[in-house]
Amino acid sequence: MVIGLLIGVERAWQSRGEQPGTRVAGIRTFGLVALTGAAGGLLLDARQTVAGNVIVAVAAVAIGIGYWRTSREHDQRSATSAIAALLTLALGILAACGFAVEAVASACIATVLLASREQLHGWISGLSEADVQATVRFALIVAAVWPLLPDRAFGPYDAWNLRYLWSVVVLVAGFSFAGYVANKRFGQGGGTFATAALGGLYSSTAVIASLSIKLRGQNPAHRVITVGIAIASTVMFARVLVLAAILAPAALPGFAATIGPAGIVAAAYAGWLIRKASADREEAASEADGRNPIELLPALFFAALVAATAVATRWAEQRFGGMGVGAVIVISGSFDVDAATVTLGGLPPGTLSPHVAGLVLAGPVLINTLFKAIVVLVNGGRHRWSAAMPLLAAATAVALAITAGAIAGG
Repeated sequence: MVIGLLIGVERAWQSRGEQPGTRVAGIRTFGLVALTGAAGGLLLDARQTVAGNVIVAVAAVAIGIGYWRTSREHDQRSATSAIAALLTLALGILAACGFAVEAVASACIATVLLASREQLHGWISGLSEADVQATVRFALIVAAVWPLLPDRAFGPYDAWNLRYLWSVVVLVAGFSFAGYVANKRFGQGGGTFATAALGGLYSSTAVIASLSIKLRGQNPAHRVITVGIAIASTVMFARVLVLAAILAPAALPGFAATIGPAGIVAAAYAGWLIRKASADREEAASEADGRNPIELLPALFFAALVAATAVATRWAEQRFGGMGVGAVIVISGSFDVDAATVTLGGLPPGTLSPHVAGLVLAGPVLINTLFKAIVVLVNGGRHRWSAAMPLLAAATAVALAITAGAIAGG
């Protein structure tokens, strides 16, 4: 009854302006349809198959005939209410067969979908061909390919996992898609900056890879994208400091002294470029409207780099064993700095001195920053060097700090 009334209220409200006699089902009818489905479901659950099927079939035929006659007599072409009534019948059966929670949840989802008619139609009318193509490509990458890939190790040193490697492609494509949507909503500058900041909290490497793809061709927004790269890098420096404070507090003083200057350099670079980038936003907005953000080849190349890094990490583990803890942390951190922080935090106390631990933890940050610079240089087209400058400047600051720390530590 709740299911029928819930959907019935929405349907009755949508048809409130129709003339009397033109509406097939209202609040009461939808409630009765749900109860009819429940009666049929109870009979089916009690193995009264013939009676249950007859009740359900008669109700479905009655619904179909009612909406067919209305469509002929009153020239109504919408099948929404007919489908909603059949769904109400099916949910009544589902509830009576022991799936009440699922049935009520489905009714709530259906009601929200039915009530969102104006918003959805308005959204569809505002879509461009590029919007549709981007949505379809991203859905294909996420929903059609990723679930079908095997989730097991293979390859050299069992270092590869197809589902994990494709998740890298999903991540890069996802940030590209999120940036595209944000740019449509907030404008080229605001959308890029928001995507870079939020992406930097999760994976600065992936978000910078997705931003660098947008630099290909004659992109007028190259300064805006460069600011986004600098913002993502700045957020990464802040994030790893917080993570180190939680997981490896002994290494924090040396680590902060090593990467702190690089974070300041990246932030200063972003602030300096924001003013210059403001002139690009208006020109870039028209260019972005017709451009599909889901470019698969650069994302696949990035996944190939991750696969090569995984092999190098496994090789270092087998080649050096316990003697190569620092080397393994540095290599494994080239793609994921957080993984290196977690690895260092899990080492037994006393394995590395605080000073050495800070320098070792700074190694992955340096390698990761250079790794991202290489990705930008490969993907960035004619603007690759200017876009890579925030990363190269930050990497230089980290390298100088590591060198100074190594000299100070003897």
